[in-house]
Amino acid sequence: MTQPHILLVNVFFAPYTYGGATIVAEEVAKALIANHGYRVTAVSLMARAELATYTIIKTETSGIVNYVINVPGDRGYSDMYDNQIMTGLLSELIRDLAPDLVHAHCIQEIGTGVFDAAAAHDVPVILSVHDFWWICERQFMIKPDRTYCGQFPVKIEACAGCVNDLPAAKARFDHLTASVAAPARITYPSAFAKDLSEASGFPAGTGLVWKNGVRLPGPDFADRQAARRARDPRLTFGYVGGPAQIKGWPTIRKAFAGIGRDDFRFLAVDGSGNGTWWADNAFKGLPGTWAEFPRYTQDNMDDFYAEIDVLIFLSQWKETFGLAIREALARGIKVIQTDSGGTTEHGYAAAEDLIPIGAPPETLRAQLDALFAAHPDPAPVRAVSSYADQAASFDALAREVLG
Repeated sequence: MTQPHILLVNVFFAPYTYGGATIVAEEVAKALIANHGYRVTAVSLMARAELATYTIIKTETSGIVNYVINVPGDRGYSDMYDNQIMTGLLSELIRDLAPDLVHAHCIQEIGTGVFDAAAAHDVPVILSVHDFWWICERQFMIKPDRTYCGQFPVKIEACAGCVNDLPAAKARFDHLTASVAAPARITYPSAFAKDLSEASGFPAGTGLVWKNGVRLPGPDFADRQAARRARDPRLTFGYVGGPAQIKGWPTIRKAFAGIGRDDFRFLAVDGSGNGTWWADNAFKGLPGTWAEFPRYTQDNMDDFYAEIDVLIFLSQWKETFGLAIREALARGIKVIQTDSGGTTEHGYAAAEDLIPIGAPPETLRAQLDALFAAHPDPAPVRAVSSYADQAASFDALAREVLG
């Protein structure tokens, strides 16, 4: 097969990048083009009030053409997962672009019509599940009180306390779980995500774990890391989760507030995009040296990781994967983390070292005390899959589907 053509469907895509799953979609697409001879075209969304609704704007970034559909802000509940106007537009694009394969990533707000549109033109689909949008209308299984739902499997009847309209939520759940019979294969970023999805109604025969890769460190990273440690040997912690309870920030703050020492640094990334995460004296009264770190990109993430010795990942919900954890491990950064679902499947954390979700600050503080006692104790660089590795896995899967 010469230069197979993939139509990649994702709610966001460059130049309008947002979220870890979008980064994965973009990076794998670039690796498929560079390393495996694919042609990739993207379809994504935007919501611009000054433009006519359902207008399609053609853009191009890094050699990938992106057809951006402008959606109205006042769409109805069911339009977020089953939008007939969107289905028609996707069918026209598939007809005109004639891809060999549709790769559906995060299709929330795009809807399952992508499966119908592809079937109408005899194009096979690979679906990549990134989060729990398919089985939870709140997308992340986080309840209104900002605690993790904990259902396994998800039973829609048990969602009455979270959703505004249970019959509508049930219609959504039934539609989405029925629609996933259409893709030729379904990929998941972790065994946890696969097991929960299949237990909740996804077909078992078409699913497989497709591990996310990361941007590996640059060739000068080790030198930059060593230079920082020589310049400032204090134990330095990093955090990328923002000031949210569900990311464990209140527990982190309380653990450090009572640590009884100040010979350390703490860098908190401001990923808000508008510099608001750490406003209002978020670090006031805490011992040690605390500072915000600017939001970083795939191209300059080494600037952050070269400054830290430990990444704190204290998520209070079961996530499908942990991109930051793997980025840290690939750079010889220690990780303190909770028992947070797919984030634990990197293979380097002993079960007894995982902090239970909901554990008090003292549990984290005990691990911090052990790190201080052992410092300096550099962590080894771990073998972690790159985006090139992830693309190679997808190439094998795509060629299997395409025969």
